[in-house]
Amino acid sequence: MSEAGELPPAGKPAAPNRKNTLLRAGGSLIAAGLLIYWLAQNWNEVAGSFAKVGWVGFLVALALTLTSRFCTVGRWHSLLRSADVPATPRRSIELTFAGLFSANFLPTTVGGDLVRFAGGVRLGYDTAVVAASLVADRLVGMAGMATALPLGLYQLMRTPLPGASPLPTPLPGSGRLPVLLLGGVVESGKPAPLRRAADWAWTQIGKLWSSLLHALRLWLTHPKGLLTAYLFTWGHMLCTFLSVSILFARMGENVPFWLVAGCWAMSYFPTLLPISINGLGVQELTLTFFFVNYGHAALPAALAMATLMRILPALASLPGAFFVPGLLTARQ
Repeated sequence: MSEAGELPPAGKPAAPNRKNTLLRAGGSLIAAGLLIYWLAQNWNEVAGSFAKVGWVGFLVALALTLTSRFCTVGRWHSLLRSADVPATPRRSIELTFAGLFSANFLPTTVGGDLVRFAGGVRLGYDTAVVAASLVADRLVGMAGMATALPLGLYQLMRTPLPGASPLPTPLPGSGRLPVLLLGGVVESGKPAPLRRAADWAWTQIGKLWSSLLHALRLWLTHPKGLLTAYLFTWGHMLCTFLSVSILFARMGENVPFWLVAGCWAMSYFPTLLPISINGLGVQELTLTFFFVNYGHAALPAALAMATLMRILPALASLPGAFFVPGLLTARQ
């Protein structure tokens, strides 16, 4: 799901930052721990939701997820080709799937991009163009989600904000998912941490914006490549939304397709913050929160969907395991 982050300068390796790595690991542990707690508290209902999906629903959703992965291949390939990079479809498939597979394990939000970058450099592609294409690839993905975001914001404005609760008391079936962490921070009467968090967030946004402007300078002269990439990202998004819709339908949840798109788009942007490893835990919590409170899905069904939408992309990325060793072989 998460498709954001900042690439290192072209031709320069990223300097290790232990503090950021620990932050992401800690964020993943906290979010994953809370997710596991909610799963355990509602396990019987969640297991029932898994059973309702069945193998047929699971395999259809997996096929759609795999199709969405090929759409991401087409998005990046169109950007490379429009910048005159001699990338073949086969090489783009290998690099993209290697990056998707590596992103499941590397302790950074851009680990998969670093693998694609290293593989492209090894294949002799222009270093600066490959780096810029990866930033542009993320920009196009964000633009696609921003297009669907108004659907979620419309529902958000029509629905009252959920109340905060200091204790994680999951509601069986449908109901409001408590805003645990936000309630604790607001009620603590200590605004200083909020100011520091806001300053940090604006700094990250500023860095990302600078990177995006740098990448755009190249592709603004190739509007056809940008348009093709944008169409591919919509293919990726439609496959994702259809997967979620099918999972909910198999569970007996009536969540309209437009609401699936809106809730997914609202869930997407919080995962851009580099506070976890590949969005682990954070993605599942935000999906559950938005689909319960604004998609009106039952809590067990939302938890089951969020878990499956972590498993399905991981399975769809498995072909990348065969490409990583060859792409990252040392080269003089």
